[in-house]
Amino acid sequence: MTRSEPSPSPRRQELLEAAYAYALRSGLGELSLRPLAEEIRSSPRVLLYLFGSKDGLIRALLARARADELAHIQRIADSRNDSGELRSVARELWRWLSDEAHRGLLTLWVESYARSLTDPDGPWAGFARDTVDDWLELLAAGQPAALRDTEEALAQRTLVLAVLRGALLDLLATGDAARTTAAVHLHLEPARMG
Repeated sequence: MTRSEPSPSPRRQELLEAAYAYALRSGLGELSLRPLAEEIRSSPRVLLYLFGSKDGLIRALLARARADELAHIQRIADSRNDSGELRSVARELWRWLSDEAHRGLLTLWVESYARSLTDPDGPWAGFARDTVDDWLELLAAGQPAALRDTEEALAQRTLVLAVLRGALLDLLATGDAARTTAAVHLHLEPARMG
């Protein structure tokens, strides 16, 4: 039997953080409660009690990953220069995306993004759409306020997001930071950004 309301206990938070660290190393695609519970010094029964179900645990892990992603996005938004240029925000975002320290989170993000497309009714539901909206909102901060709501501005943000996302997939697949960074910077040259 599953519980409809997750427990807000400190133990739940402690196990969520431990499970999140595990997910950053191992992913979520083949998540099995028994190995996870053993790794984080718990039991499947406790995890089911605290999270309601395996899907409930996955939803909690995705929410935790998204909170981590949003915190990083907010730091980028807070630290960006005020040039009002989309390319400056995109360069800062790429600097963060290409940082080796974020590989676990970004691999988990890619896995969750793909799963939300192939399993739209599962615990991943809405993840891809929500992250697209998050990134587009961040990129909008690099455009003049008076132009942000235009179709052209949205198209520019969408193109930059597509380039960043494609370069990220390439980087995660190959580990070639120099080549992917050069490609992103080439795309972000003033003559290409219009």
